[in-house]
Amino acid sequence: MSTAANLPADTFFALADAESQRATARLAQDIFAGVFRQAFTPDPEQLGKILAEFESRGIDWCQAGESDASRILRLALLITGLDQWGLAYTQAFNLKAIPALTALISSLRSRLNAQSDTSFQQFFQLIEAVETDAVDFKVELRRSIHLALWHAMAACETPEEAQNILQPLGSMLLVLNQQMPVVGWRLVADALAHIQISLLNDTTGISELAKESTQQLFESLRHALPEERYQAILRHSSQVLLAWQQLRRANESGMTQ
Repeated sequence: MSTAANLPADTFFALADAESQRATARLAQDIFAGVFRQAFTPDPEQLGKILAEFESRGIDWCQAGESDASRILRLALLITGLDQWGLAYTQAFNLKAIPALTALISSLRSRLNAQSDTSFQQFFQLIEAVETDAVDFKVELRRSIHLALWHAMAACETPEEAQNILQPLGSMLLVLNQQMPVVGWRLVADALAHIQISLLNDTTGISELAKESTQQLFESLRHALPEERYQAILRHSSQVLLAWQQLRRANESGMTQ
């Protein structure tokens, strides 16, 4: 996706290039998924081992940075990602907290000394405050979160279950548009495009309930957003979808030759 195109320069790029940012977002997703699967286990010893394993993975990735600043930035990105995954899931599944995730984040950060923690806080605040900083990270992260929630909704068996996830997902997309006037609408467009790609990729496994709920999501966004903004989102989403279709046709053509 070309979300980063035509945007102000990412001031973090010298410390974390696009691929490094995307890799950090994917690591945050992997770690969160693993923690969430075990977060409510009744066996504290087993949970402790799992958290230690994920902490080690996170530290190894951060320590692979080329400088002290890049290593701290990687940690700030990773914790930002874990924090946003946690926030999204507590909202979507009506949870008060995910204690195991809180413990992991606290443990990761506790390794910093006072000077490093000051740098960490600066990076952590800038990631949120400056929309176009770490933009490749934000695209990868938000896409993964939105698609994960959409797939959870698609797996629901009743309209009530689907609505319980659909409503928070729609709210998250609207908040992105409101809080990030430059990048947010592009992230919404990316989410809608990849939801459509998921539908096209799996025509047999998607239930009618999932299709109807997806249509409701699109309709609710259309009504909630200003017409001009919604049309811009649709145009951007259509470009992403078209690029995917062209790539798929090219790959299929190459396979038949």
